[in-house]
Amino acid sequence: MFNFDEIVDRTQTPCEKWDKYKNQDIIPAWVADMDFKSPPCVIDALQKRVAEGVFGYTGIDDETYDAIIAFLKRHYNWEIKKEWILFTHGVVSSMNVACMAVEGQSVMTTTPVYPHFIKAPKHAGKEVLAIAMKEENNRWVLDFEAMERAITPTCKLFMLCNPYNPAGTVFTCKELERLGAFCLKHDLTICSDEIHADLLLNSEAKHIPFATLSEALAQKSITLMAPSKTFNIAGLQASFAVIPNAELRKRFQKTMGSMVGGINLLGITALKAAYLEGDTWLAELRVYLAENLKMVQDFVARNPKLKLLDQEATFLAWIDASALHVKSPYAFFLDFGVGLSDGEPFGNQNFIRLNFGTQKSVLEEILNRMQKAMDSL
Repeated sequence: MFNFDEIVDRTQTPCEKWDKYKNQDIIPAWVADMDFKSPPCVIDALQKRVAEGVFGYTGIDDETYDAIIAFLKRHYNWEIKKEWILFTHGVVSSMNVACMAVEGQSVMTTTPVYPHFIKAPKHAGKEVLAIAMKEENNRWVLDFEAMERAITPTCKLFMLCNPYNPAGTVFTCKELERLGAFCLKHDLTICSDEIHADLLLNSEAKHIPFATLSEALAQKSITLMAPSKTFNIAGLQASFAVIPNAELRKRFQKTMGSMVGGINLLGITALKAAYLEGDTWLAELRVYLAENLKMVQDFVARNPKLKLLDQEATFLAWIDASALHVKSPYAFFLDFGVGLSDGEPFGNQNFIRLNFGTQKSVLEEILNRMQKAMDSL
């Protein structure tokens, strides 16, 4: 058993999450990293590597490739080849590369969404066709009718987030197949950000890598993955793209050029250890996060002016606060000592995103402060 209740004082080292409200009585619950220690296997591997004392240029060994291949086979029954894998600093840089590497003058994605889905196409000088998600059966789902109305001949890339950030949806096989048919019909390449794939909290949900739907879709796909969210190693900047199509992979790699490097040596070490030995830790983490989600759901249920649809994955709750009728829900809760993510950069200022990837005692205090805010209305 791993102790996810252990408090880690992150204020003693530079930390983006906790430094934002440094020396203020505000608990951060915003940026998507967790407050838990990484798995012991990762920490041990890093300590061993650091003890060697030499940190020169480092190549990626076959064992690292094998660890990724085995992990994807074990968890998703996805058989990939070594040559399909390209390493990058992070999923965000990979999204930008994809937008530059794929032809076309516009990119389609959905909203509300992680802000870089909107920023990356703009950085590539392309128009963004942002299609609003819709509520259906208490889930956030794709609006295929709106997608059909908005598609243009100049659009050649669809940016998918699955599991969905910020809404927590895990798209079903039927939903993905319909999306696949849409992409084949309109000759779209799919860039699928699957960084939260390992963090499923609903036992009935199943993550299906988009590239596994069919060979035709595999040949049109760029799948972005990383151990960073799963094993809380975002600071080590280890991610990879899986691109089965040789020509598409060549264009992606050429676009990367010398602008986007690979993983640093400690990132390699952590990735390999996590994928080889982290399954038991991950299984327990999912249970802990599911319990935390239940705490958030119970809090929302007690406050009818807040709304949270069914959530199947991630440690990020997308809460509708529009019924509060305040100018900024983010600022409203900040005044009561909780630093949430403002919904505005995601596409809706009436929402807040709550990071519940923290110790239960910390989450309890976050929710207590939010309850005081609600009671003040």
